[in-house]
Amino acid sequence: MINLGDTAKDPITGYEGIVTGKTTWLYGCARIAIQAKMKKDGTVPALEWFDELQLECKKPDKTIGGPQNDGGGRNMETG
Repeated sequence: MINLGDTAKDPITGYEGIVTGKTTWLYGCARIAIQAKMKKDGTVPALEWFDELQLECKKPDKTIGGPQNDGGGRNMETG
């Protein structure tokens, strides 16, 4: 399972970045939003959406998302 804040990669396109959003649709389709890092010229790549099953979790994030998050952007354990 991929969580908010994890680093994920689509092996088909090579697109990699931080998971910034998740949606679950009525008939079970889970979609993940990935935001790539800022480019050297200062532009930010577009946010891209992928099927969750298509993605690889490259680096789990222990400070964002998951059951310990209060929804306000802070980790409840660390404040």
